[in-house]
Amino acid sequence: MLEDLLSWDKLLLILIVVLIFFGPKKIPEIAQSIGKGIREFKKSMKDVQDEISKSAEEPTTSKSRTIPEPTAHQDTRQESQSKSELKS
Repeated sequence: MLEDLLSWDKLLLILIVVLIFFGPKKIPEIAQSIGKGIREFKKSMKDVQDEISKSAEEPTTSKSRTIPEPTAHQDTRQESQSKSELKS
């Protein structure tokens, strides 16, 4: 199917239709904008791949942070603060 689409006579027909539809002045601008879009897309894909590889290289223990359990002294101090706030 793809070989049939890329035959020289069909490509020539497509190029003639594009030339008639857009005109000779507009085709270089279109090609330039397509090129810029492809470059930006490749750059974004490389950035994403770099970030994924960085996160894969980091040790897993540094990612997870545990919250320490409050001690009994901290619990009573928090309760007294909340009671004093309620009285105010």
